[in-house]
Amino acid sequence: MDFHFSTSKPPNKPLFSLFISLSFILLLSLFLISTSPKSQNHTRYLNQLLHSSDSNCTDVHKFVDYRAKCLYVKSNRGCLGKGYFNYLEIFYCTCGNLPTAGYSLLLLWLLVLFYVLGNTTSDYFCPSVESLSRVLKLSPTIAGTTLLPLGNGANDVFASVISFTRSGDADVGLNSVLGGAFFVSCFVVGVVSISISSRKIKVDKPSFIRDVLFFLFVLFCVIMITIFKWINFWFALCFFSLYFLYIAIVSFMQFFRNKTGRAEILDGFSTIDVPLLTYIDEEKPPVSAPKSNVNQDSRTCNYLNLCLYVLELPLSLPRRLTIPDIREEKWSKPFAVSSATLAPILIAILCNTLPENVDSKTELAVYSSSILVGIILGFLAFYSTKKSGPPKRFLFPWLAGCFVMSITWTYILVEELVSLLVAFGTILGISPSILGLTVLAWGNSVGDLISNSTMALKGGSDGAQVAISGCYAGPLFNTLVGLGLSLVFASFREYPSGYAVPTNPDVYETVGFLMGGLLWALVILPKRNMQLDKSLGIGLLAIYFCFLFLRIVKGLGLI
Repeated sequence: MDFHFSTSKPPNKPLFSLFISLSFILLLSLFLISTSPKSQNHTRYLNQLLHSSDSNCTDVHKFVDYRAKCLYVKSNRGCLGKGYFNYLEIFYCTCGNLPTAGYSLLLLWLLVLFYVLGNTTSDYFCPSVESLSRVLKLSPTIAGTTLLPLGNGANDVFASVISFTRSGDADVGLNSVLGGAFFVSCFVVGVVSISISSRKIKVDKPSFIRDVLFFLFVLFCVIMITIFKWINFWFALCFFSLYFLYIAIVSFMQFFRNKTGRAEILDGFSTIDVPLLTYIDEEKPPVSAPKSNVNQDSRTCNYLNLCLYVLELPLSLPRRLTIPDIREEKWSKPFAVSSATLAPILIAILCNTLPENVDSKTELAVYSSSILVGIILGFLAFYSTKKSGPPKRFLFPWLAGCFVMSITWTYILVEELVSLLVAFGTILGISPSILGLTVLAWGNSVGDLISNSTMALKGGSDGAQVAISGCYAGPLFNTLVGLGLSLVFASFREYPSGYAVPTNPDVYETVGFLMGGLLWALVILPKRNMQLDKSLGIGLLAIYFCFLFLRIVKGLGLI
């Protein structure tokens, strides 16, 4: 399968790269100083002393003086956040009486996180999906319903399971899943349709209708669960198993099309043999220039590139050391060996930070196992690769490692992004219901927006098919696997009795608007001969913004 990514090297943007790199270095230094171990110990001491009961940190707005707000933030467990930095402490204590500076710093850090997330997606995740699809000989539709949702939906699944397994957070998890599904199926599809409308790209009609109708059926099941407000273990397991039924239907349709020879749209492989992991550069005639000017310009460019390379190391080096990359132009045996060695250790560190109250024996066992696995993989990578070029055999383990580690880094970045957005919600006084449907949904769906948009813009007609399939298969994955696994775990804890599903009337409103967006696409796209154009995108964006406006107005108590 060839996606034909337009992967020609983008134009150099030294000023923007320099700005992002300097911002990252300065902000990281400031955050590390602001959340020093001394400050964290002081926070823990105040927590033990005051035993504050406000788990959402909403009472911070009751204080007027910034010193009182700072003390409250430090003494309240709900203000600690789930990220690596305490952004509320940075805003109320470090910036203190300079709220404008606080907003500026947090917005700048938000820009840095978005940049690194987008760079990780475009440089590692999308190429790994493309390469795995070709190695496994998957069609665009199969790739869009399996690999792409698996990568994009990992964050939503983790967030949903954690929300349901913690008491009192299930409502937020449910709103986050539905809000993310609404965001992807309406906003992301709208953006993709508008961005590629001039290319007159068509998508496969049977695949589109199958995805939308199955999604409507899943939403009907969600409504029934919320109406009954109760579910037992076996029904939760059946709801979770619907995703495997969906994959079976997709696979059967693809097999039937291949068998009958009518897969021209889905399997329109190009007759041109394009190298999979190399850049496609257009041949341009050389321009003659005086040798002295060429030498002077080349020295200047070399100095500039060296400076940019050094400044970008804090951003690029951690990912380079842990994500395997076997592209020809990116190949480096030392980095390949280091990624094989350090990747298991990074996953172990992440696994030990997910659960609460992990005992020291478990941590030691996880770290010891990860170090042993890393050493073994490092030796295998050292003896099975050459300095001259990437491996030509046994590509699947390398590509699978790149896929898994790109998901891991996406999870780390999205978790920090969500933590920052939650802090913004607390600072601005946004209610938890709106936070779950908007901020948390946006944060968890950023990967879908970036990867699907990149796939559609750079992947041609096959890339657009993968992106649209992913825009519906992704929410299906999040709803059936994320919400399904959450219900399975929650109901299993109550087995043999059932689990009381926490709901509120806003869930019906969200599902209603979501169904409206699906029905709009189901009506408009076939009428446009399955061509992605602005009418589809504008309609979907209008539905989403109407829902968002209604939610904000209700959240502010205006209606």
